[in-house]
Amino acid sequence: MIGVIACSGKIGPHTVQLSNDKYAQAVATAAEALPVILPVFPALLDPVHILAGLDGLLFTGSPSNVDPRCYGGPPSPPDTEHDEARDQLALPLWRAAVEAGVPVLGICRGFQEMNVAFGGTLDQQLDGPGAEHEPTGNEPVEDQYARTHALTVQPGGVLTRLGLAQKIEVNSVHGQGIARVGQGLRVEAVAEDGLVEGLSVEGSQAFALGVQWHPEWQVMENPDYRAIFQAFGEACRKRAEQSR
Repeated sequence: MIGVIACSGKIGPHTVQLSNDKYAQAVATAAEALPVILPVFPALLDPVHILAGLDGLLFTGSPSNVDPRCYGGPPSPPDTEHDEARDQLALPLWRAAVEAGVPVLGICRGFQEMNVAFGGTLDQQLDGPGAEHEPTGNEPVEDQYARTHALTVQPGGVLTRLGLAQKIEVNSVHGQGIARVGQGLRVEAVAEDGLVEGLSVEGSQAFALGVQWHPEWQVMENPDYRAIFQAFGEACRKRAEQSR
């Protein structure tokens, strides 16, 4: 059972929990596990109780950004979307999961949460040379998630052990990125413009990886993406067997 963290939002006057299908589908297909949507109720759900009932956690992407107050950054532009409830649950949950040896995978916002949870910071607007990582949002979804740039996989890390080549092509659907890498995190992949796009937890008891791109997109059609989810699923099954 893999918890897939949701986002909080609104439909009309009602507060709701939202989760994009592609994350749960990737868990069910490539990871071969049961996805369980995890609502962000930080006042009601204790990380210890969450981790006791799950074999792994997937921290998903989101339209919202981590509030810069969580890492001491300057205020966001007025139109920036935040999700305070998710911040309050996800950041301590990342730390608790790694400490407890529960397998974790972070994608896009989830990757940025990973960095912030371990004391890192974010660049709220990527505007350097070659750092145009975000589509306009007006393209067809297939174009938004198409592979658009290369990454260099760093030798000796998790991604190398999964069999990924030194150079891989990935999609790019993000406007923010890593500024300072968090404590105890290892750089796993770097874009051609130097932006860090993959992190793992050094010395972690279990699978603990975050990536800036979206490997859940058409995961069964891309061997590099599928390898990540397969390894995550295997780690979660190992955790389940140990817990019995």
